[in-house]
Amino acid sequence: MKKITLTLSAAAFLVLLGGVARSAEIPENWSKNCASCHGPDGAGHTKAGRMAQVKDMTSADYQKTFTDEQATKQIKEGFKDSSGKEKMRAFADKLSDDDVKALVAYVRSLSK
Repeated sequence: MKKITLTLSAAAFLVLLGGVARSAEIPENWSKNCASCHGPDGAGHTKAGRMAQVKDMTSADYQKTFTDEQATKQIKEGFKDSSGKEKMRAFADKLSDDDVKALVAYVRSLSK
C-alpha cells in the first residue's frame, strides 16, 4: 500500500511539474512569435504592428469580434488581407495544438 501511495504521489508531482513548465512556455511563445507585431502587452504598438495594422488585443470590444476557434485558425494558418498580402504568417508548423490553445487563452487574458 505504501508503495502505491508513493508511486501515485510521484506521478502527481510530475504532472504538476509539467503544468508549471508548460505555463512558463506561454509568455516565452508570445515573446518569440507574437510580440514583435502585437507588442509585449498585446496592444500592437510596435513598428511592425503599425505596418501590419494589427488590432489591439487588450481591447475587450475587439476580443468580442472573434471566437477562440477563429483565433486558433488564424494562428495556425496565418492571415492575408483582401488583396492576398500576408499580414500574419502561419505557425502550424512551429507551434503544437497545445501551444496554440495556450496562446489563445493568453490573448484572452490580455483583455482589459
